[in-house]
Amino acid sequence: MMKLLILLVIVVGVIAVAQLAKVYRLSADLRGHREEDISDADTRMQGTLLIVFMVVFYATTIWQIIRYGNYLPPSASAHGVEVDALMVFNLYLVLFIFFVVNSFLFVFANKYRYDKNRKAQFITHDNKLELIWTIVPTIVLAIIIIYGLRAWIDMTGEASEDAMRVEVYSKQFDWTVRYTGDDGEFGVTDFNVITPTNPLGIITQDGVDDALAKIEEKITKLRTELGSEKGHLLLEQADIEAQLHPVDDHGHGDHGDAHGDDSHAMSDDHKSHLESRLHVIEDLLKPGNFTILTESSYAAKEDKIYRLQRHRQRTLELIPFNFEKDSVTIINAWDAGKDDKIVKGEFHLPLGREIEFIFRSRDVIHSAFMPHFRAQMNTVPGVPTRFKFTPTITTDSMRVITDNSEFDYILLCNKVCGAAHFNMSIKIVVDTEEEYAAWIAQQKEYITEEEN
Repeated sequence: MMKLLILLVIVVGVIAVAQLAKVYRLSADLRGHREEDISDADTRMQGTLLIVFMVVFYATTIWQIIRYGNYLPPSASAHGVEVDALMVFNLYLVLFIFFVVNSFLFVFANKYRYDKNRKAQFITHDNKLELIWTIVPTIVLAIIIIYGLRAWIDMTGEASEDAMRVEVYSKQFDWTVRYTGDDGEFGVTDFNVITPTNPLGIITQDGVDDALAKIEEKITKLRTELGSEKGHLLLEQADIEAQLHPVDDHGHGDHGDAHGDDSHAMSDDHKSHLESRLHVIEDLLKPGNFTILTESSYAAKEDKIYRLQRHRQRTLELIPFNFEKDSVTIINAWDAGKDDKIVKGEFHLPLGREIEFIFRSRDVIHSAFMPHFRAQMNTVPGVPTRFKFTPTITTDSMRVITDNSEFDYILLCNKVCGAAHFNMSIKIVVDTEEEYAAWIAQQKEYITEEEN
């Protein structure tokens, strides 16, 4: 009811202002006053109204800052304090410039309002003014850049030796998270060995063999489809029959001695092979066994076979290597991925421990955005990116702070990456060290999931 009354008051106010404007216009016409004639009283009134508007404008701005200024959720990472300080610094700087610039705008508009007894001064150039409005913004922007760059380097610099590494893998429209196993090393990855059972492309001998088997399966299927194409079967049939039953230049059958000699010249094995293939073709040409393809479709399938053969070759060229430390072999890289742990839907982080994130993408550029941790990093196909932070508030503690029993940390995609971009998210849970250890111990190792 109150909202309706407020709306009615606003509507009545607008109507009243419109009617007053009409009355003023009619009274001006009756006085013979032209609209383009401006009196000193008009300019004084306009100047005064500008100052009044400035005061109201500033008052409403300050009220909104007080009312809605604390818009950020609580920071839950160690570097988040510095990020918030950087944001506040920039906001105060922008507000300072906002008040200064608008004050000049309104005050000067009032001070230098129209006066028929005053003539404007024409200034072509002023070196001092040029220096001021060039040097001052340069200094201010340099301060902003240096401050921001220092914070950025701190967040993206080298992680400590005891930092925990977590890989975040993106694809439309899904996040997958990988943890290292007991060996402390991620298994190497390659897009050539990505399969439905190995979505991250982790290289193991079994994974390579599985990828090669699937490639061979696809090549065989395509070759079977091409081998059952009616037009090409008919051409092959005619070619075989021409070899088995050659004709002379006049189109007569094989009755001449010369042709008989040619027939005897064909080896029995080759003749048997041709006859066997001819029987196969005749069987394939029975209704329901052959396919009909356009030339373009046939060429497309041949091209796909060629690309699959290249894929197979690149997979065969993958060579295992060793992880070494101080010239001592730690583990074979193809074995390192066997104990990696892969999770989806949600992932956990331990409280108070530095986390180094490695971001990868399979398809397009995504952006891993964790608002409560003040962290964001693009995930770029073919180019791993990194970010580090230390969680400082557990999920349970944040639920108490926000007075929201259903609160959860979240990782979002902050780059428009396709039709289902809005739904690309994964839950983050920050645990105590003991809770995290219990959770990670329950996660299956990659090779176990692969075997199952």
